[in-house]
Amino acid sequence: MKIKIAPSILSADFGRLAEEIRMVEEAGAHLLHIDVMDGHFVPNLTYGPLIVSKCKEITSLPLDVHLMITNAEERLDSYLDAGADYLSIHAEAVIHMQRTLDYIRKAGAKAGVALNPATPLNALDWVMEDLDFVLIMSVNPGFGAQAFIPSSTRRISEAAALLKLGNQPVEIEVDGGVGPANAGELAAAGATMLVAGNAIFKAGNPAAVVREMVSAAESAGSSR
Repeated sequence: MKIKIAPSILSADFGRLAEEIRMVEEAGAHLLHIDVMDGHFVPNLTYGPLIVSKCKEITSLPLDVHLMITNAEERLDSYLDAGADYLSIHAEAVIHMQRTLDYIRKAGAKAGVALNPATPLNALDWVMEDLDFVLIMSVNPGFGAQAFIPSSTRRISEAAALLKLGNQPVEIEVDGGVGPANAGELAAAGATMLVAGNAIFKAGNPAAVVREMVSAAESAGSSR
């Protein structure tokens, strides 16, 4: 699978959001990652469907919407209607996971399950046929600018091995502490989608960081 870089707007300058989104798009980003936090499932509070719909107006990049909310099953239509192309729910927060994934897919979006750092990979055992991607959290969710949890690399490798047992390709996304320094390592471990916020938007030259990550990840991905 082609390695995809997904800048996270959680770290963008919202006073210049349109400009920053266009900048990473022109630099070669493949997706735009949008972290939705409710102040309940995670301690932070961010934004909702309105921001998703505004991003849809700004960019042609697919929108990768990560729902860190407790009532995701009740809010799916809001984000699907707003333009989510990829929509991930948390295994820890959703009661009827298979039904929720099936609903997302039938609406025409890619369906994903996000796993917190301490959540066992076997949470995926009975929904593998309903998945388009798995989101491995490499930090505890809720805030940007956290340090990468080193054991996450092994989790990516184990997830890649597990998903090979399925009957269809499932992408592996990684979110948290990702940047140019570890993009190649994560791609080599099996990651196919790399989310980066601070590493991109807080850099002196965000476009150059995107290009560097694309190059490092594709080089590692082609050699695995």
